[in-house]
Amino acid sequence: MADAKTKPSTEKRPLSPSGSYDVAYFAKKHGLSIKDALRLIKAHGSDRDAADRAAQRFHH
Repeated sequence: MADAKTKPSTEKRPLSPSGSYDVAYFAKKHGLSIKDALRLIKAHGSDRDAADRAAQRFHH
């Protein structure tokens, strides 16, 4: 059986309003500001694929 290891929670990052997507990670991943990342996450809710596609279109 696999050993259940957890990461220490030393890093506190803001989460999306729904709590499902790490805003700082999303912003960094797509080169967005936190404000723009929040806007996209709010618009697409918990659908990460849709939020990722929207972020890719954001720059084009």
